[in-house]
Amino acid sequence: MKINIEKEKELIVEILKAYGTQENEAKIVADVIVDGDVKGFSTHGLGRFPQYLKSIEAGTIKVDGDFEIEKESESTALINGNHKFGHYITTKAMDLAVEKASKTGIGIVGIHDSNHYGIAGYYADIASIQDMIGIVISNTEVAMAPFGGKKALLGTNPITISIPSDNNDNYICVDMATSITARGKLLEAKRKNEQIPEGLALDKDGQPTTDPEKGLEGSILPFGGFKGYALAFMFELLAGPLVGAEYGTKVKGTATPDEMCTKGDLLIAINPEFFGGSMQFKFYVDQFIQEIREENGVIPGDREIENIAKHHEEGIPVDEALYNQLIDLANKKDLDITSYFEE
Repeated sequence: MKINIEKEKELIVEILKAYGTQENEAKIVADVIVDGDVKGFSTHGLGRFPQYLKSIEAGTIKVDGDFEIEKESESTALINGNHKFGHYITTKAMDLAVEKASKTGIGIVGIHDSNHYGIAGYYADIASIQDMIGIVISNTEVAMAPFGGKKALLGTNPITISIPSDNNDNYICVDMATSITARGKLLEAKRKNEQIPEGLALDKDGQPTTDPEKGLEGSILPFGGFKGYALAFMFELLAGPLVGAEYGTKVKGTATPDEMCTKGDLLIAINPEFFGGSMQFKFYVDQFIQEIREENGVIPGDREIENIAKHHEEGIPVDEALYNQLIDLANKKDLDITSYFEE
């Protein structure tokens, strides 16, 4: 089963509107979800969509009202998301960070009381498309034990950095969890009734496991041992207490639709024009990339470029379990969505 990219956007908007979402917000959510799918982050694309619909049903994603700016300076802002869609809030937050960076050289926006937002790269790209550097840091509900421990006390706490370029063939972005794999990989494997590779997770007793459900109950391992854990620790604080959000075991709702989301986000836009100069920065970026490619090196973002081309040509694959989930959720609103999909 598969779905065309434009059909996927239409499908998401139609279902979200049926669930009471405002059309302007539904379109942003659809853009982010599709961006995740075309770049190859299936765990944060359509595969997460049922979670959002269940959150609307549970009242943990609010379809009414709007976010508010609680504090603001020339270069900073703090946003209360009021439990709206994370995709919508985070898009508006990066727009604000870019606006501030255009005037002062840097814009930093913190968010609390938001929701799961799909792939972080979408928001960092908002800055790089406008010739700025985009950085996104978030925390999540616990999934990783501290180095040397067994009990999960930290999130998978991702970081994304997107860099502008003058070469249209370049896409420069790293979008990664501080765990060895994203929690979404385990959720996807559980949905598909598949095992996970060895070396990714421990069960609740601290023993290695290839069972995704046991891994979700236990702990996902950090990448690079202590180094990944140390970054996750720092991001827990930067995306938690700094922005008025929770931390550690108090973070809820990024993977559980029936709990209010208490995670936080820190978004940064840096304007190179206020430093060495935008043209000079991009010139050296592209020169460095050329040197890497001459040695057959891979650029962060190359995999996404390959996936974008593939999915534009072939469409987005949809597994049977996900298809059935979407059908059931659409049926609740008397929607027939079967025509959106192809065999």
